[in-house]
Amino acid sequence: MKTFAETERLILREILPSDVDGFFEMDSDPDVHTYVGNEPLQTKEQAAAAIQFIRQQYIDNGIGRWAVINKKTNEFLGWAGLKLITEPINNHNNFLDLGYRFIKKHWGQGYASEAAIASVAYAFNEMQANEVYAHAHIDNVASNKILTRTGLIFIESFVHHNIPCNWYKIDRVTFERK
Repeated sequence: MKTFAETERLILREILPSDVDGFFEMDSDPDVHTYVGNEPLQTKEQAAAAIQFIRQQYIDNGIGRWAVINKKTNEFLGWAGLKLITEPINNHNNFLDLGYRFIKKHWGQGYASEAAIASVAYAFNEMQANEVYAHAHIDNVASNKILTRTGLIFIESFVHHNIPCNWYKIDRVTFERK
């Protein structure tokens, strides 16, 4: 099991098949999907398949979303991290995308911001990336705040799969000035 980053409260590590229960709790909740545009999972088998899909990204792209684990309790809180996006989004292709998703009972505790900051640092310090992008539903106030708190800069609004989104970016120069 590979750990990618640690913060004061969190361990960001590869998602494992044993994370299926927490993953299912997160992704079966309709509230978690309010701004995502996906349907909630119906079965643990779907959760296991989603975990395998992410694990394949580690192999194919060298990066994928990470499990976010509470250091004190060893509890699966959700996922966060970087993903190589290989299909066009907002006229961009083959870029690192910052994302996060948490079990609802863990919302509002600063975990997403903490994990996002660690993920951006990993992109620039470990991967030597030149830029990281992210997008969030225009109406997802919390996610938009997290992205700006993390240091990403709002670029523009756009529509992705019929969902109005805000587009964000942070580049190496901006990261190093922080």
